[in-house]
Amino acid sequence: MSAARILRSMDFGVMISVAYPMQRNEREAAAAYLGLPGGDGSPRANAFCSDRSIRLTGGSQASWNGWSPGTANARFQPGGAAALEPNQLQRLKLKWAFGLDGDVNAFAPPTILNGNLFVGSAGGFVHALNAETGCIKWIYQADGPVRSAILAVESAGRHSLLFGDQIGWFYSIEAETGRLLWKKKIEDHEAARITGSPVAYQNNVFVPVASWEETRTLNPDYPCCTFRGSVVALRIGDGSQVWKTYMVPDRPRLTGKTRVGTATWGPSGAGIWAAPTVDARRGLLYVTTGDNYSSPATSMSDAVVALNLSNGRVAWFTQTTPGDAYNSSCGIQGPSCPEENGPDYDYGSSALLLTLSGGRELVVAGQKSGVVYALDPERRGAIVWQARVGKGGINGGVQWGMASDGRNIYAAVSDLVRSRRTPDPADPIAVDLDPRAGGGLTALNPGTGDTEWFAAPIPCERPRCSPAQSAALTVIPGVVFSGAVDGHLRAFSAEDGKVVWDFDTVREYETVNGVRARGGSIDGPGVVVAGGMVFVNSGYSRSGGMAGNVLLAFAPED
Repeated sequence: MSAARILRSMDFGVMISVAYPMQRNEREAAAAYLGLPGGDGSPRANAFCSDRSIRLTGGSQASWNGWSPGTANARFQPGGAAALEPNQLQRLKLKWAFGLDGDVNAFAPPTILNGNLFVGSAGGFVHALNAETGCIKWIYQADGPVRSAILAVESAGRHSLLFGDQIGWFYSIEAETGRLLWKKKIEDHEAARITGSPVAYQNNVFVPVASWEETRTLNPDYPCCTFRGSVVALRIGDGSQVWKTYMVPDRPRLTGKTRVGTATWGPSGAGIWAAPTVDARRGLLYVTTGDNYSSPATSMSDAVVALNLSNGRVAWFTQTTPGDAYNSSCGIQGPSCPEENGPDYDYGSSALLLTLSGGRELVVAGQKSGVVYALDPERRGAIVWQARVGKGGINGGVQWGMASDGRNIYAAVSDLVRSRRTPDPADPIAVDLDPRAGGGLTALNPGTGDTEWFAAPIPCERPRCSPAQSAALTVIPGVVFSGAVDGHLRAFSAEDGKVVWDFDTVREYETVNGVRARGGSIDGPGVVVAGGMVFVNSGYSRSGGMAGNVLLAFAPED
């Protein structure tokens, strides 16, 4: 095997459980020692399109660009762009499947522009595909796994694709050719990762930064912790930095030692896992933050934070769970667990900027606590209402994203329940899942937070799976799409929450690129709908989920 393949298996592949405590230089050293030089082989010739040109202007106007079709992050695709009616769902059939060679996770949402599809992978490949057929137009190899949605912007007469990877690099590549325009290491910490998707406003792109550092604490000799979450504003033209704002303002300092004598550092944490939200009218950027990794806990962890778009200064913040310091050591009663010991109620999903029927605006955020909060941006984030939609927990509550069609706010919950298996040296954090616990979809009234309807979770029918609905939601007129850890992709009626379409993605697939592929858990980004087609990645092996490596495309059968 190539050293590159071995490194990817540790970054986000089958060896991720063992590699969690390893720092980046240790992973690279192990891969170089074990592996062969050089990269992976090229796809077979007939996987490429006969016409490999890419045109992003003219033609189809159906698009899904980045994390959400709009900067409000409502994940609502209007009827014209969706081109999919509720009465067509019963005729929705698999049109093609694309295999991600060598991967065990398929977690990057596609971007659709003028019949072209751009998508990253755990292997670090960015593919440009024909959205109708799945044939390949070009491939770009990033330095690390690419999980974030890709954002396309037009600048100086060309189209740039902007995205980050799981080792802290941020890229701009030419959409038409896949040629690298520039790349920047936007955070020096070795555990930095970019999971949240970028957003753009005027000439700048805003990048959220999170990290792996809390998992490093599985190694009792790791001095925890020194990473601080941030937002970085870069110029789209050349990648130069405009501003950078940390969510933990004070630099970490030495605070003591653990019971086994390892140095402790703090404050730390408050990573940003999700795409920022642009409020152009107020000149603000909203981000949601994670928990602290070490003591002392700080005031902007587990919070919604408003930043000035022009200079990154904090305008206001609303913390919904104070005193939340937690890391992976806590789950195994390790020495690096801070005295607060959780509850690990960080935000993994973006804030939504919603306009109510009377013109009033709210910032709405769903938390792992199982609570959805509505904040007033005119009153410095004062809480207007809050609604419980799940039990919450370390793997609970709202995980990766809510959606809204303006009529309702839709919130699915994970509430995944894990139990530890018999210890296995080859898989030290191996878990089993409860097939009867987790999941559920709630429709909330945007003005009051009252429940309009609730769709109960559907228990698993296969062993070692979960009905948890962790994946981000997507809504089109009349329909809410929700994927589950059990591998099912379901469409719910926006009127009453009844299931109107269900597809079990856990199976082997014959792929258009000839790669052996199988579906697994649906988690992370959720569904993309554009031009009468539905796209979803299947395969998510974290938290006990089922591995998979396939991108699926559906369309109504004539």
